[in-house]
Amino acid sequence: MADDGDLEEIRARRMAELQAQMGGPGGGGGGQEQQKEREKQMEEMKHSILSQVLDQSARTRLNTIAVAKPDKAKMVEGMLIQMAQSGQIQGKLNETQLKGLLERVNERTAKTLTVKFDRRRAALDSDSD
Repeated sequence: MADDGDLEEIRARRMAELQAQMGGPGGGGGGQEQQKEREKQMEEMKHSILSQVLDQSARTRLNTIAVAKPDKAKMVEGMLIQMAQSGQIQGKLNETQLKGLLERVNERTAKTLTVKFDRRRAALDSDSD
């Protein structure tokens, strides 16, 4: 139950941040600093949610994927955060459960590659002259 309380606290902080962004003044002086601060807070919030949702082995695997394929890792992190906020994840995911999630992501984003061989061009290059 403590995990639910932590998630509610994170949700409340995020809601307060969004309300501050929407209703806050559009001042120009500290805008860049505020943007950096917001990004830092978002990163901290993301890491705290992921540490609540993933066990150590799954977190290690996700970090390894982030080194090799940063775009895919960001997509998976986003999915995990969304699933945690909507209550679809109960408890911590282990490495095998993360692998299953990764397989589903791979199925959705799989690109089919086709190779075309132009026989006419190959016939023009032959040495039968």
